[in-house]
Amino acid sequence: MSRTVELAESGFDPAALLARFNAQLDGEGGVVSFTGYARGAAKDGQSVEALVLETYRSMTLASMEQIAADAHARFAITRSHVVHRAGTILPGEAIVFVAAASAHRRAAFEAADYMMDRLKTEAVFWKHEVKGGAKSWIEPTEADMEDASRWADRQD
Repeated sequence: MSRTVELAESGFDPAALLARFNAQLDGEGGVVSFTGYARGAAKDGQSVEALVLETYRSMTLASMEQIAADAHARFAITRSHVVHRAGTILPGEAIVFVAAASAHRRAAFEAADYMMDRLKTEAVFWKHEVKGGAKSWIEPTEADMEDASRWADRQD
């Protein structure tokens, strides 16, 4: 089993991360990856100049590592890689990368989905958008919380 968690203070290349992840495979038959990008428009339609994610580095990393560990305990995955940006992120830049590998596809799909739902709702970040020079704090939405809650209701 291999589990990697990173908190990136600058941009990263999702394609390079996936290539490196795939190069380390050891016979797994399924790999699923997800990359999230900063949007240029807020939910209210206003242009977003930047997304800022503040952290308390050790606490944030610990929350991310727990999410990855829980995914390994819950699903039959052999390896995972999670990278999450912190700091100032411009529209179009990658915010998060998640990859999971397993003998078969289903576990990889479910583990990647699970990790993303929990990263969105539980990872320790303080987020705000910069619009028109002003900042507005961002919290997980009701839909984000519903997505995450479905894992509590399931037995895998």
